Amino acid sequence: MRSKYQSPLCGRYASAEMQGIFSDDTKFSTWRKLWVALAESQAALGLNINDEQIEQMKANIHNINYERASEIERETKHDVMSHIKAFGEQCPAAAPIIHLGATSCYVGDNTDIIIQKSALLLVKKLLVNAVYELYKFAAKYKDLHCLAYTHFQSAQPTTVGKRACLWIQDLLFDLEQLDFILDNLKLLGCKGTTGTAASFLALFDGDHDKVKQLEQMIAQKIGFDSNKIYPVSGQTYSRKIDYYTVSVLCGIAQSASKFSNDIRLLSHLKEIQEPFEDKQVGSSAMAYKKNPIKSERIASLARYVMTNSLNPALTASSQWFERTLDDSANRRIAIPEAFLAVDAILSLMINISGGLIVNPKIVEKRLEEELPLMATENILMHCVRKGGDRQELHEQIRLHSMEETDSDLIERILNNPAFEFTKEEMDSILNVEQFTGRSTQQCEEFLSYVKAILDNNHGLLGIDVEITI
Repeated sequence: MRSKYQSPLCGRYASAEMQGIFSDDTKFSTWRKLWVALAESQAALGLNINDEQIEQMKANIHNINYERASEIERETKHDVMSHIKAFGEQCPAAAPIIHLGATSCYVGDNTDIIIQKSALLLVKKLLVNAVYELYKFAAKYKDLHCLAYTHFQSAQPTTVGKRACLWIQDLLFDLEQLDFILDNLKLLGCKGTTGTAASFLALFDGDHDKVKQLEQMIAQKIGFDSNKIYPVSGQTYSRKIDYYTVSVLCGIAQSASKFSNDIRLLSHLKEIQEPFEDKQVGSSAMAYKKNPIKSERIASLARYVMTNSLNPALTASSQWFERTLDDSANRRIAIPEAFLAVDAILSLMINISGGLIVNPKIVEKRLEEELPLMATENILMHCVRKGGDRQELHEQIRLHSMEETDSDLIERILNNPAFEFTKEEMDSILNVEQFTGRSTQQCEEFLSYVKAILDNNHGLLGIDVEITI
């Protein structure tokens, strides 16, 4: 029986790797690593903490007694205190010094930053691989002319590759923002109940230098540079940091949704389709259907991420003085689920981009059908240069365009003596390359720029994504 609700983000969409980053095992083992780092640093700075105590703690970092912690929490109504006591029961020699001088946010907030950093690194890997798949696609189709659309109405032609460059550029904007956030992410450090570090100053008999060293030593032990610590805080780090992190995810969701919407429209036109598996069923009733369900899923999940980004914004704005607890329940849901959803979105994007199906004949046919209308201005200018009356010829073209049936506009113009047009002249004007401007060259130039970014992130390339439909 499956009698309890399970989040679809875990059961259906997000990868095991991203779920692992936000798992209880990761969270509580990180708490214990932070307690070890605190004790080791305090011992190195002269507090009475011995090797036996530290070794007992290290031996139980991953041996988390969940049932005992839950039992204690039912009594204490305090999650951090329950894990301190449960950890202490496993390492009795260390029990008196676990969490010495710290407040709950020492483990809670520092762990949140460590986990967000790990999650952002995975998002970066996915993002770089999505760019790579689209890079290959754009390079392959840089010369394939296609109809462009403004307002989803026929417009001056472009190339399939050039259009893909627009998708890539959006993702590169996101990559730039993600790198900025990663470079500037810092630990809370150990600042005590209101951010003043008073408890640690008392432990070290008023020695300010030792208190500062304590933070730096902990940061290094936990994998951060010694200067990657927020210089001031209340009890928590500023909740604006969560907003900045989730805003990056929101930006990725925007880019992916735009991509997925374009694919859905192109799928309707039958110009480009997302990959469709051999035994995949498009409709329970209409057996011929090839619905773009992966692109639709991107759009659906992206909408969730974009609206979810309001949560950390409201949380950051509503904090009182040095801390208030109305952030806690919201953050437990909003931050992990934003990462899980973006993990699913980028996995889908990699899958789709790596298997896009282009139908060149349909692309070319649609362009041929619409090209005469786009060529009318060129026809008009050509005839004026030969001595024609611009206003009269414009009226003739307008009338022919209104009367056009079965795409016979060019034939009507050729048969109109007012234009004095030869078939050879018309063929020259209808050469599609005269209408696509620098699209191919822009694609080539842009992809050179993209290649440099991919080369700089070469170590992230290569990822297997598993999509559950």
